[in-house]
Order: sequence, then C-alpha cells, then structure tokens
Amino acid sequence: MIEASETFDGTWPFAPHFYEGNGFPMHYVDEGSGDTILCLHGEPTWGYLYRNFIPKLTKYGRVIVPDHMGFGKSATPQDRDYSIRDHVDNLDSLVTHLGLNNITIVAQDWGGPIAAGLSLRHPELISRMCFMNTGVPGRAPAGVPTVADYPWFKWVHTDEATATLSNLGGSILSVLKRIGFERTAVVNETWIRAYAAPFSSPAECKGAIAFPQHITSDAATMVILENISNLAALAAKPAMYIHGEEDRAVPTEFAVGMFRDTWPKGPVVTLPGVGHFLQEDAPEAVVALIEQFIQMTPVG
Repeated sequence: MIEASETFDGTWPFAPHFYEGNGFPMHYVDEGSGDTILCLHGEPTWGYLYRNFIPKLTKYGRVIVPDHMGFGKSATPQDRDYSIRDHVDNLDSLVTHLGLNNITIVAQDWGGPIAAGLSLRHPELISRMCFMNTGVPGRAPAGVPTVADYPWFKWVHTDEATATLSNLGGSILSVLKRIGFERTAVVNETWIRAYAAPFSSPAECKGAIAFPQHITSDAATMVILENISNLAALAAKPAMYIHGEEDRAVPTEFAVGMFRDTWPKGPVVTLPGVGHFLQEDAPEAVVALIEQFIQMTPVG
C-alpha cells in the first residue's frame, strides 16, 4: 500500500480519496465534474496507468480512477479471496457510495471483466463503454488463438511465475514486459518506483498473485453469466474497442471478435507496435481516440 500523500516526484499529483465501506481503505481519484468517466486498471498496475489521461478527460466529465483491492494506494487485506466477484462487489459499493450515473467506462485488462460485471448488474447506470486490451461479453470467432494459447497464460501457471509475482517490488518491469510493454524509453527511476511501490512484500502481492489464477476460470465466467440477460441493454449503448497488437496476454483476433459479436457497429482501432499496456505505449493516441468517441456519442 502506497502512502496517501505520495506523488512520485509530481507525476501523480491527484488528491487521494478513500472509501472504507468495503472493509478496507479503497483509494480513488476524483477529478473534474459532470457525468462520470470511470477508468479501471488491471494486472499488475494501478491508477498511475491513467496519469496522462486524467487531465485531458476532465474536460468531458468527472473522472473517477479507483485502485482495486490489493493495488496502488488501496489496502491489501489478507482475509479476502480476491476473486473477480470480490472486485466487482467492491466497485459496485464504491459506485453506489459516490452516487455515480451516466457512466462512461474506460477499462483495460482485468478492468474489462470487472467493468462488465458492474455494467451487467446496473446497465441503467452506463452511458457508453470503451474497452482496451481485454475480454468483453461476446463469442470469439472459431479457430482464432485464445488467451489460453498465449505466452502470459502459459507462463503464469508455473512455479517461476508464482515466485516472480511474489516479488513484484523487484520484478515489476520484467512482468510488464512479459505481458506486453513496448515503450521502454519512458522508464526511469520514478516510473519504476511508482509501479513497484504497491508490492513491498509477498503479502502485499496477494492481489496480483490472485488475478492470473482467475484467467478462464468458471468463477470469473459466472460473474458475467449471472446477469447475461442484461447484455442486450448494454449492446444498445455506444461502445468502442482499442487494442495494442503487441499484446502477449490477449490475442487481437480473439478480443476484437468478442467485441464485434456484441457491438457489430462499434468502432474498433488496433495499434501496431503497441503492447498490452497501451496507456503507457501510446497514451497520446489512445486518449485522443477516447475524446473523439465521447464527442461523437452524445448521451443523456
């Protein structure tokens, strides 16, 4: 858990906020005003991933960036199972506490399934959705590589992976590169410190160790299926998909195919030379795409 006041040499200048209603201090950024833009991170990152997005997106609404339990400035309770349901429940409670509605979802990696779980529970709260390098509710095309065929999935279930993920404070850059991070020119001491800071001990890595164990799990699938009757309501809302093609965890054809199955008319942009962490590899291009999407899909 990172100190509340830590700014990482001014690169994370946003005032910290904490919600205690989930039984632990859950950190979130709350900047701007108006309709909600909810930005969700995945594994093994935190809200810092969106530091280049927040100032620009506040032109269009109130930007909320939570840190999932076990990540960033949120606490890492040791008595939780860190299931996808656990994370969806946490987010659901935060959204209710803040009274959020007219929500634009911006979600990457595990932020996608967590956002999908929330959105299927409460489609009335959602205005539009932007998914990035993640899986969404939908059927993948037959015969394309799946997540289970890709390097991250194959590695993450090894003893080496368990040891590495238990030492993320020292291995964070290698793990990000293994999943798909290409823009190494941005890496400096502050950058490393920011991404390593949440993982100061094996106990603090509990959330990061748990996420990969849920890839393709029945429990994660059930969180989506239990409210799948609401998918038609979501499919009627504006949605777009952005994908970095150098992803080594989520195959392009698989993810794009799932998205197009549910939103056949939704815009899709794939970015060559960009990895899984497209917020780091191409922040200027990605935030411009999101801005354009918001401008072209007025809601309300």
